[in-house]
Amino acid sequence: MKVLANDGLSQSGINALEAGGFEVITTKVAQEQVANYINKHQIDVVLVRSATKIRKDIIDSCPTLKVIGRGGVGMDNIDVTYAREKGLHVINTPAASSESVAELVFAHLFSGARFLHDANRNMPLDGDTQFNSLKKAYANGIELRGKTIGIIGFGRIGREVARIALGLGMKVIATDTYVEEATIKVDFYNGQFINVDIETEPMEDVLRHSDFISLHVPAQDGYVIGKAEFDLMKQDVGIINCARGGVIDEVALIDALEDEKVLFAGLDVFEEEPTPAIQVLMNPKISLTPHIGAATLEAQERIGTELAEQIISLLKNDA
Repeated sequence: MKVLANDGLSQSGINALEAGGFEVITTKVAQEQVANYINKHQIDVVLVRSATKIRKDIIDSCPTLKVIGRGGVGMDNIDVTYAREKGLHVINTPAASSESVAELVFAHLFSGARFLHDANRNMPLDGDTQFNSLKKAYANGIELRGKTIGIIGFGRIGREVARIALGLGMKVIATDTYVEEATIKVDFYNGQFINVDIETEPMEDVLRHSDFISLHVPAQDGYVIGKAEFDLMKQDVGIINCARGGVIDEVALIDALEDEKVLFAGLDVFEEEPTPAIQVLMNPKISLTPHIGAATLEAQERIGTELAEQIISLLKNDA
């Protein structure tokens, strides 16, 4: 059986699949040629990340396809319901990248709180001639310890953010449409740990009481955070989006930054991805990364291994 890993696959995933009797193809096929390639090479499994889309047209025109796999959490680039109605297996790896995304949230938080993103732009340009003025410009940093972080979306990644925040000595509040309570285990040295029970709150309370806000929601039909939500937030709030582009109204975000309602933002995803708005890219109050939340070596290893295990279970053990 053949597997097309169109957006790449870790070597551990490739090794596991090959050991299970699969042929793994890592050729990058252009979106408009995916269906033709699948049919020409009699592909049984197609694996994607966020770049390749598997829509109804591919599902309908590729009779050899048995499994569609997404390396990551969100599956908005796959017509999941339709695929399952047509008898295909659709799999993903919801737990594999939680730690990676959560750590990137705090990279953006630390960067914004201490102006690292802006300092790293300006020090190479003016550090040798304007050192004292830059020192003064970046002298009003803030600490995370003791502050309240509001988490919008309390699934696996949101809970991992809560775990790190608790370890930093932060206060955690969260909101989620489907989760009422979660227990967060914080591990220490020598096997010691504590469990912290967190009950979710109404969205409005999270917006009003948070010093920092981090979003962890799937793709939406509309904005989760727009002008009305910014108006409810504290003065000098920091906001992070490492979830999905389009859940924050970027025009409203820029306005809130310029009005000094929002102190800083950290964005890993964008409304107009992969060509983010220039007003976002050039804003000195925004810490920027190019959709790399799950892009750690450890996460990719976990993703590859988990996908391989699921595929082998579905196609070999049930054969």
